[in-house]
Order: sequence, then C-alpha cells, then structure tokens
Amino acid sequence: MTLIKSISGIRGTVGGSPGDNLTPLDIVKFVSAYATWLKTGAGKKKACIVLGRDARVSGDMYAKLVSATLSALGHDVIDIGLATTPTTEIAVTAEQADGGIILTASHNPGQWNALKLLNERGEFLSAADGKQVLELAEKACFEYASVEELGVIVEKDYTQYHIDQVLNLKLVNKEAIAAAGLKVVVDAVNSIGGVVIPRLLRALGVKEVIELNCEPTGRFAHNPEPIPENLTQIAEKMKEYHADLGIVVDPDVDRLALIAENGEMFGEEYTLVAVADYVLKHTPGNTVSNLSSSRALKDVTEAYGQQYHAAAVGEVNVVAEMKATQAVIGGEGNGGVIYPQSHYGRDALVGVGLFLSHFIAEGKKMTELKKTYPPYFISKNKITLSPEMDVDKVLEGLKKKYASEKVTDIDGVKIDFAHGWVHLRKSNTEPIIRIYSEAKDETAANILAKEVIETAKSLF
Repeated sequence: MTLIKSISGIRGTVGGSPGDNLTPLDIVKFVSAYATWLKTGAGKKKACIVLGRDARVSGDMYAKLVSATLSALGHDVIDIGLATTPTTEIAVTAEQADGGIILTASHNPGQWNALKLLNERGEFLSAADGKQVLELAEKACFEYASVEELGVIVEKDYTQYHIDQVLNLKLVNKEAIAAAGLKVVVDAVNSIGGVVIPRLLRALGVKEVIELNCEPTGRFAHNPEPIPENLTQIAEKMKEYHADLGIVVDPDVDRLALIAENGEMFGEEYTLVAVADYVLKHTPGNTVSNLSSSRALKDVTEAYGQQYHAAAVGEVNVVAEMKATQAVIGGEGNGGVIYPQSHYGRDALVGVGLFLSHFIAEGKKMTELKKTYPPYFISKNKITLSPEMDVDKVLEGLKKKYASEKVTDIDGVKIDFAHGWVHLRKSNTEPIIRIYSEAKDETAANILAKEVIETAKSLF
C-alpha cells in the first residue's frame, strides 16, 4: 500500500515497510518535517502544538511517537488524548497554539491511520503549506534539540470545553430540546464519539440515549464509513426502541449521519441541507459545499434568496470558499457541517446541536422532515487504481467527450447535465477514483454513473 499524501493528511495502513505504509519511521519523518516547517516556514523556534487522536488501536503508540518527536525538535506539546477532530481544532485556538496534529484516518477501516496537520487557526494546512512539509520530509534534513532545549509535554482534556461551546451557540435551543422528551440511538463505531456524543446529548437534555458501539476500544464493530450498508445494527435498534431519531458518527466525529424513526437513513447529504435550512431561517447569507455534494443545498439556499457557491473537495477548499464568500453555513455532503459561529471545521457536535434545534422547531417526524426537501439521489461508485493507470489522461478524455455539457475542472471533472450531474476525481484518502452521480431518482443516477464509468474505463 503506497502512502497517500494530500491536503487531507498523510495516511496509510499500519505496519509493513517504511515508505510503503504508515510505519513508526514514517510517523517520525513526517512529524519532524512538520515541526521543522513550523521553525522555518512559520518562524517558530519553539512552538506549542496540540495533539489529539481517535480510538484506533494504533493511536496510543503513534501518539507517543508524535509527542516524543515534537519534543525532540524543541517544541512543546499539549496532548489532549482521545479527542474528536473538531475538539482538537478548537483546542488549538483556545490554547493560542502554533499548530496541531490529529491522529485519525477518519472513515477508513481500523488498519489505517493518518496524520492530519493544522495551522495556528486550528484549520488544515493549505496546499502550499502542505507542499512545503512534504518537501521537507523528502529532504529529511532535520536538526534536533539539545537536552536543555527539549520541549515539554503536558496533558489536558478538552471534551467538556467543546461541549460547552456547542451549548452556548445562539441557535442551539437547549430548552426546547430538553422539553421534547427525545429518545435517540447513537452508533459511534467504537471510537471517541462513543464518549462525546452521548455526553453532549445528555447535556442538551435528551431524555433517553441508547448507546450502540460506544465503547472506545478502537476495534470497530462494522466498517466505520457511515453509509447505509454499514448501518444495519442501528436500523434494528431504532425499531426496537421506537426512537425518534438515530445519530451516527465516524471515528473522528467530523461527519454526522442521521437515521429516521423507521430505521432508514435520513441521508448524509441531507444533514447539511437540513442544518442550512435552520441557519438560513435565522441568519440570511451565502452557503458553500463541495462539487460532490447534492444540488439540494443550492435549491434550499436560493429559496431563501441567498447565493450558493461550490468548492473543490476537501475541507480546506470549502473553508477557503466560505471565507471568500462570507458564508453563514457550509460543509460537505458526507455529513460534514461547518458553522463559522463555532469554528471553520467540520463538526458533528455542532451539527447535532443545530439539527436537534431544527428538528424540534419543525415539529415533524424525521421521515416527514425529509419530504420537505428537494428529492435527489446520489449514486456513489469508485474505480480501484493500479500504478499503471493514467488518471489525468482519463479525465482529459472525459472533458473532450462531454465538451457540449457544462464541465467544471477545478477538482477532477464534474459534468452537469440538465437532468443531473456526474463528478469524477482521484480520492485524497484512498487509491481510487470516486465517481458520484446525482439525479431525481436512483435509477436515473445509476444510469448516468454507468454511462460515464464505461466511458472512463474505455480511456484507460
């Protein structure tokens, strides 16, 4: 397995040979490069860096390596231990730190891990900064500190700080949530969300919280990506307990998926759509999502007389577009909600607080609420890549093939048809090409996807 190095971090499978997998030597090399970049690029001779991790089995081992490496470069470390990705982002700004590192491979299975690198704003490194870090890693010219200059490592817990921040958001209606007597099932796939989400729900006053896979063992009970085929357990629990809704998060808790009262998915794409509906109702302004997200957000935004903008896939790209357009809400269609009133990062805790406030205000069942939004279906497919495949050649061929349609190429190739769209791009997190297609129903979306996939395969 080749290491994957991108704006989404440095990730790979645990074990194997250095350079081909995410081994201890690779951890030390890339952390040393990041620490060196802070000294050279950011001009920080002695920086303060926040470190957080999800509950993966490899996380504790790698966290010790990360803190020791940063200390060896002369930087101080605030180790917040088991923490969500958004909690770590918030901790960077709360500590006025110079950067942060999150050990998580997000939705990838348990054999994966990754380094996610943050700047002093608690946001992911820009492409330019990330490139500098990777170049320093290739050169591997690091100068470690003398014994008198070693960095100090301290431990803190930021979970309650993050929960309190959500509770204090103006649009989070704690009183209404507490008065509603909700019954909620939570599937946190045996990671840090199993600690944080039930704690948040109880702080919001949710009457009954049914926990599923909430022990943070790091041994995931099912594939951790929150998509329908992985969520059969919670669907059964919803029926068994006659719950009002279900909440599913990925291992690092930046993605939020919702389950309706009948056990069916509300739809990852509609997490952001519903939250945006609520925010726009109270705070008029622009919205942003990435090119692979549903048209439903554009429809809802324009219904409020506001403007929708699309960004390249990747949180850093969405955040940049949100800042440029002064968006009041944004995110990604994978269940990632970014609410600037909290911070510029995908945050399932913020998503839960805002969605529950909206859900109670609307006074509808989850299935009824879903019907109030524009009906779209996204078909998500992929092509596994082998080393000899020339992805750029394929994408160029598709642009020529569909030149008569509206084509956007800021991130892979997106083809907008009158009746739907198809987006093809090389994944930042796996050795695959992702192919997303959307239309008014499943059959139409699958037909679109099949046509473009067959064309793409003919170009390899």
